[in-house]
Amino acid sequence: MIAFVKGIFALKTPGRLVVDVNGVGYELQISLHTYSAIANLNNGMLFTYLHITENAQTLFGFAEQTEKELFLHLIGVSGVGASTARMMLSGMRPEEITRAIVQGNTKQLEGIKGIGKKSAERLIVELRDKLGKQASGTILSGFNVPQNDLDAINALISLGIGKAMAESAIKKTMQNIPENSSLEEIIKQALKNI
Repeated sequence: MIAFVKGIFALKTPGRLVVDVNGVGYELQISLHTYSAIANLNNGMLFTYLHITENAQTLFGFAEQTEKELFLHLIGVSGVGASTARMMLSGMRPEEITRAIVQGNTKQLEGIKGIGKKSAERLIVELRDKLGKQASGTILSGFNVPQNDLDAINALISLGIGKAMAESAIKKTMQNIPENSSLEEIIKQALKNI
């Protein structure tokens, strides 16, 4: 799996990017969201997903890890292909798509080319719980979770600790340590609270 590519942006269009990585050009399909993030850059790094079908191998590029994760959730829904997911990410920002799904806003989702009423309803049914519970920079109820807390939760999850347990441990830890504690210190203390 190709996790990311980093190099010179040799060719840039709103839907396609060619990245020169040490003399090898990688063609990436990108969303308008990613294009706007890299439009003024001559080089950089994009997170990638290699989509393999019977007829093609397509590399998709994302300016942010959160956009890539949402893309993976979207293509996991029956009837939503990679092209449709890319179209969705071009039509709305990732946080807008997440909010529309969690709030059950079918009308907003139907406003995206290629998404009809049934597809919008399927997206909501299949992803509402996943996206609603998923740790993100802004919890949809309106308050912000500090980035260190999110990074610590993700670190605990990557160590094999369940999401609910990781969130509980971080919440308990953050009540008992100084706000300016390092990520490493937060994780160490949280491991003691599990």
